[in-house]
Amino acid sequence: MSYTSINYLLYVAVCLLIYRIIPKTKRWWVLLAASMGFYGIICREHPSLVLFILMTAATTYGGGLWLEKYIEQKEAYVKSQKGKWSKEEKSAYKDKVTVGKKRICASVLVLNFGVLAFLKYFNFFADTINSVTGRGSVPRLGLLLPIGISFYTFQSMGYIIDIYRKKYKAERNYLKFLLFVSFFPQIVQGPIAFYSDLAHQLYAGEDVRFQNIKQGVLLITWGFFKKLVIADRLVNTVMTVPNDCDSYSGTAVLLTALMYALQLYADFSGGIDISRGVAQLFGINMAENFKRPYFSKDISEYWHRWHITLGAWLREYLFYPVAMSKPFQKMGKALKARFGMKISKVLPVSIASLITFLVVGIWHGANWKYVAFGVWNGGIIMVSTLLESNFENWKKKLHIENTNKLFIAFQLFRTFLIVLVGYYFDIAPDFSTAMHMMYMSVTDLHPAEILNKDFLTSLTLSRADIIAVLAAMVVLLIVSLKQERSQTTLREQICKKSYVFQSLIFILLFYAVVIFGVYGPGSNPADFYYMQF
Repeated sequence: MSYTSINYLLYVAVCLLIYRIIPKTKRWWVLLAASMGFYGIICREHPSLVLFILMTAATTYGGGLWLEKYIEQKEAYVKSQKGKWSKEEKSAYKDKVTVGKKRICASVLVLNFGVLAFLKYFNFFADTINSVTGRGSVPRLGLLLPIGISFYTFQSMGYIIDIYRKKYKAERNYLKFLLFVSFFPQIVQGPIAFYSDLAHQLYAGEDVRFQNIKQGVLLITWGFFKKLVIADRLVNTVMTVPNDCDSYSGTAVLLTALMYALQLYADFSGGIDISRGVAQLFGINMAENFKRPYFSKDISEYWHRWHITLGAWLREYLFYPVAMSKPFQKMGKALKARFGMKISKVLPVSIASLITFLVVGIWHGANWKYVAFGVWNGGIIMVSTLLESNFENWKKKLHIENTNKLFIAFQLFRTFLIVLVGYYFDIAPDFSTAMHMMYMSVTDLHPAEILNKDFLTSLTLSRADIIAVLAAMVVLLIVSLKQERSQTTLREQICKKSYVFQSLIFILLFYAVVIFGVYGPGSNPADFYYMQF
């Protein structure tokens, strides 16, 4: 049941109706039933996959209670020994308790990340070992990856780490925690939520308000527009050309990479818009996951605007713990003694960034091209961090102001080019093909062939496709520019206008989807790209 299907919309409508008529204190039951029902439907071909999400919820729930009980018992014992222990004895005991806390937390993390890693990466490692040894000594397994496992695993593991950090009390009700793990609008592709941001909204049973309905429906329709009008018109080209790139010119390859930049953004952000819009119907506000990433002035800013919730998770639970860990602090002290303050501050942070982006690459898929994707992005950020002061000095010498429009245009183009290089690793079937496609894009350019009437046909695009995509791009650009200059969301601004204006905007957007969207008999709607994670 795809997010863009009529069946899904009917499913949401029925759930919303039941949610509306149920007493507030029982409404979370409706969300739980809707969430598990939806997950059961999308796993109907392999029902056993539902057991994985139940297991993740159960082990994390139990681990949270165990960890909290352990912490409370040890703290109570420390208080009971007040005035009896020496300072050294108290410190030694606290160190022992910290080790115990880490073991409990680590057991939950290793179990759940271990399941994710085994299902997602075992065959990749088996193929790598067999390739290196020249033998088939490690057999491939017929493993199935549960839909959304990366998202619900990351979300659950953030919870257990926060319990370890004593940010809040552990949830006492397993079914409530299961709802947090499985909330149906986000289960397929996020956004990844923090327990402190989402859980209380799920359990509150907010009233169904007309204002939320208006904004939610508008956001859902905007998501449909991006997915059906833009992404699904370009997906065939993006899937076809990289798999047979030698049959095309470098011009076609470069154009395909540019199309992918648009297609991926429209697909992923469109899906997130639908997720957040559906949640808003129930009065639940989910975190924004995109903030016009192609308006970024550097690659670091791009990753603060793209897949924001994954970046926030990685910063909170990976980057900061690594950068502030004892080995990195020791590294900083050693570097300071030998190279001075600047290197001691910048280099450990740069290495932590590289590690984080290596994880980002591996998270995207079990293939060496994704490792390269992570190293490319992490390496660029590492170099830019190390050379930041040099860049500032060059700007001063050249008398370049940050507000200079030409300089801003250069920054935007430079960032997009860096991002585009990373996209080659994404669309190519493997690392060597990605490098070959980059080479073709530079050495085999023939811009004039774009004017050939058969050129676009060879890329599986019709004239109608091009017109529809170009028109949709203009709309997307206008909306993005307007949103970039505003402190409030565009849908909030629209919903403050007259009912006539609101109705006109919705009708125009609705008919744009109906007339220009790719759907119905004879169409081949693509799954959302991030469903595979």
